[in-house]
Amino acid sequence: MSPNLLITHGQLFTLGPRNELLHDAAIYIEGDTIAEIGPTASLETRYPRAERLDAAGKIVLPGSICGHTHFYGAFARGMAIPGAPAANFVEILERLWWKLDRALLWDDIRYSALICLVDAIRHGCTTLIDHHASPNAIDGSLDIIADAVKEAGLRASLCYETTDRNGMAGAAAGIAENVRFIEHCRRERDPQLAASFGLHAALTLSDKTLEASVAAAASLQPHRVSSDLVRPGEREDSPGLRDVGFHIHVAEGIADQQESLRKHNQRVVERLQRLGILGPQTIAVHCVHLDAYEKEVLHETGAWVTHQPRSNMNNAVGLPDVAGLLKRGIKVALGNDGFSNNMFEEMKACYLAHKHNAADPQAMPGDAVMRMAYNHNAGLCKIFFAKPVGELSPGAYADIIFLDYAPPTPLTPGNLPWHILFGVDGAHVTHTIASGKVLMKDRQLARLDEAAIMAKARELAVGVWRRVG
Repeated sequence: MSPNLLITHGQLFTLGPRNELLHDAAIYIEGDTIAEIGPTASLETRYPRAERLDAAGKIVLPGSICGHTHFYGAFARGMAIPGAPAANFVEILERLWWKLDRALLWDDIRYSALICLVDAIRHGCTTLIDHHASPNAIDGSLDIIADAVKEAGLRASLCYETTDRNGMAGAAAGIAENVRFIEHCRRERDPQLAASFGLHAALTLSDKTLEASVAAAASLQPHRVSSDLVRPGEREDSPGLRDVGFHIHVAEGIADQQESLRKHNQRVVERLQRLGILGPQTIAVHCVHLDAYEKEVLHETGAWVTHQPRSNMNNAVGLPDVAGLLKRGIKVALGNDGFSNNMFEEMKACYLAHKHNAADPQAMPGDAVMRMAYNHNAGLCKIFFAKPVGELSPGAYADIIFLDYAPPTPLTPGNLPWHILFGVDGAHVTHTIASGKVLMKDRQLARLDEAAIMAKARELAVGVWRRVG
């Protein structure tokens, strides 16, 4: 039997630049890539020996993408935060997240990642961009997460959160871990893994550490790619050969701006531009508290912005001016900041939160949310991965999900965003396929032992919570 896979009888939305609905469609997969899409009857004739997977009339979409997340936060669920309740965003950082990340040891890093990867498979999220922190277990931490990603069968870009809040040695170790893992990814060229250079946020980073990070990243820049690094069929601008980009939280809370003005007499984005952090490979996360000049700088530098509405609401930091960013031509993608990897829920939150915040029912149209979640997220992933994601087309990675959603009204490419926003949820996902590998079939995980992972996680959580307390 052929090792390749033929998916048959799907109601297929291609998404991508020109979304089409193909009835009774089939997808032929060779290795990790979509090779051909067409009518089921035609492809069954063309590929009679391929292994078959019957979609049985279900809706077929590309796998979801998460533009920014934190696997390391998994053990926070259900945890009682020591002390008085946090009164503002800085206290949330100090009393929860900066205690939790210090409590993580090697096994905790692995299982926090596995918890999130199980969640991603269950909800049809096949590509994730993660931002990690574990100050008491830095060196090699990204390898542990990478191994979990490989085991799960998903695709991820990883980085380590460089910060000054754990002293000079901690900052140096964060820089070193980013450099080491970026070099590893460039050497191995694994299509499931990629890397950026992680930075926490301007308020926990001195100019000295930011300058050291820029210098370390510059030492990795392949300004002239030697021919032995370029593999057959690969361009010199392929992911892994390009300049290194940064992944940093920007003006998430107002305290970030206040600290920047007090210490540096510059606003956050101005300071990051001065120090060489911004550019077309850089991800600026949140960007809630920006002025007009900062937005213009983001546009001029080509930096990416990721929006995480559930997190913004939970932390009560406000919402960014996404409409204004998009109007300026800034590329805004959608992440979840460590919330569940059900990106359908993030889309709903985005759609509703901005309407409520603006007291305007015309704010944040459904098709704009859809573009952020698929087109923009797919564009962001081009920084990291060699083939397209977020679309079903020949040449794209074979990242495919089935939904058992039965629409109560006509479903078309034009109204798909509103069916997703008002009817579809991650719970409708029955099958998740990533890089041509079936990771979940009929809601049963094929590669990961979910029960064993959760049992071990509950055991580890006791120790993590004790160290936090």
